[in-house]
Amino acid sequence: MKAIEKITQLWKVKDIRNKILYILGLLLVFRIAAHVPVPGVDVENLKNFLGSNQVLGLLNLFSGGALENFSVVMLGLGPYITASIIFQLLAMIIPRLEEMQKEGESGRAKINQYTRLLTVPLAAMQAYATITLLKRSGQSFAAGAGAPNGIIGDMSMFQLASAIIMIAAGSIFLMWLGELISEKGLGNGISLLIFAGIVAGLPRSLQQTFAIFDPSKIFTYLIFVAVAIITIGGVVIITEGQRNIPVSYARRIRGNKVYGGVSTHLPLRVNQAGVIPIIFAISIVLIPSLVARFFVNSSTAWIATISQATINIFNNQLYYGLIYFFFVVAFTYFYTAVIFHPEQISENLQKQGGFVPGIRPGRPTAAYLNYVSNRILLTGALFLGIIAVLPYIMQAATNIQTLVLGGTSLLIVVSVVLETVKQVESKLVMREYEGF
Repeated sequence: MKAIEKITQLWKVKDIRNKILYILGLLLVFRIAAHVPVPGVDVENLKNFLGSNQVLGLLNLFSGGALENFSVVMLGLGPYITASIIFQLLAMIIPRLEEMQKEGESGRAKINQYTRLLTVPLAAMQAYATITLLKRSGQSFAAGAGAPNGIIGDMSMFQLASAIIMIAAGSIFLMWLGELISEKGLGNGISLLIFAGIVAGLPRSLQQTFAIFDPSKIFTYLIFVAVAIITIGGVVIITEGQRNIPVSYARRIRGNKVYGGVSTHLPLRVNQAGVIPIIFAISIVLIPSLVARFFVNSSTAWIATISQATINIFNNQLYYGLIYFFFVVAFTYFYTAVIFHPEQISENLQKQGGFVPGIRPGRPTAAYLNYVSNRILLTGALFLGIIAVLPYIMQAATNIQTLVLGGTSLLIVVSVVLETVKQVESKLVMREYEGF
């Protein structure tokens, strides 16, 4: 009842209602663009190929099915996310970028502009690599499947250049849509576009499952639903979970006024890295099999043998899942080290007259924060690793290939919903205060 009252209250506020309708309109534009194909592609062969390749199938999931349609937005927001990650890493080693981050809004605006500029060449390179990969892999797949044609036929230089420009422009267009959504202040635009792409594939997955529904497997379906509910609950708990470090501020007297003397807390999240480690891991896990596909038809026998062996390893769900799990856990620690700086937090606390009770200010405080962070990070890292490989565990346990419990997808969907709900509620609270 409380949720219904919130929704009713939300819909009555004209300003928020218009923003929601505007965002829904932009999401609809994204879904229409996902079905605008680049010419020169056999879409049926492409769908069959993606269905047989779990790695590229995962990329197709994140693009909301745009990859299997060979749409102009087939790369999704991948180039923009890659550019953002690159600048986050560069800020660690380039002092000028680190200074920009500390300049506040103006510095972040400059870094965002550099990120947009880097997105353009990255999108063009990824478009060329994807076309080349699908062309070579598709020919082998078509020959093995007895199909008369490959995925992509012979392209002239003009056709190739046109396709690259269209696909790169599609990624830039999605980046622009994401920024338009973010400006409305009801959630992160990039996250909402990824959310829309994931949710868009759910009805088709359910339709395929019910089309081959087997009453004798009703117990398996019930187990699947139970695991899905437990997973959603776990995602909410881990996403919202945090360790509160108590912080006290020394009392200072200036004239007749007393400052400080209050106690608060410093929240350390269980999952500080979000889904970035999974994105990192996907990028790394993709590289060996993608590179191997370029050399699988090499005239040099040993290169072709190694390439085929690499492809076979990554097509084996057990080996692929173990490698994927390891990289997710490793990158969780790595990315948390990138974004979490105990020394800087300790320095800021000391400047403001704050301290952790029982811990000396300065380096001891930084060491304590680092110790606590590493302790709770183990839970977050293992959770992300399990979430990443959950689809393969469920497929092996239930033998249902059409209904995939994507842990990564659930993590993104739940995180986006929680973030958006918080921002909407903050808007409502602000309006109530304005009323007073």
